[in-house]
Amino acid sequence: MDQLLIILAGLLMLLGLIGSFLPVIPGPLTGWAGLLILYFNPNIDLSITTIIVTLIVAILIWVLDYIIPAMGTKRFGGTKAGMIGTTIGLVLGILSPIPGGIILGPFIGAFVGELVNKANTKTALKAAFGSLLGFLTSAFIKLMVSIVYLGLFISIIWNHKEGLF
Repeated sequence: MDQLLIILAGLLMLLGLIGSFLPVIPGPLTGWAGLLILYFNPNIDLSITTIIVTLIVAILIWVLDYIIPAMGTKRFGGTKAGMIGTTIGLVLGILSPIPGGIILGPFIGAFVGELVNKANTKTALKAAFGSLLGFLTSAFIKLMVSIVYLGLFISIIWNHKEGLF
């Protein structure tokens, strides 16, 4: 049963890394769920303080994930249509076989969203750049937190390897 919990926690950690880029999966929160599963493993001593602090960080990042792209878009003159276009572009970019689709998709999506919203080309390009910059900043922060959670997971497993395997 202990190994099953470790495998499930590890899968959540990997899903958390993937969730750093996919808008439908809350990356750090998913990684935190992996740490929570480790907490319930009787052979692992993980403090409640660690669980609470990592939860607070994950929630903070989850909230910022909605604020940072909007700030980037607004800072560069974008509208809600640009943000919607960014999200649609991200999903299409991920599904696209084109290399770099995950980067090009949000940019193109924001650009098209702004054009649909009747913005001129210069304004649409500026907003698209801001939206892309906000998305990349948010994704980078989520990725860094998810990597820290994965490192914590690996460290915990490594320190308890004798009792687990």
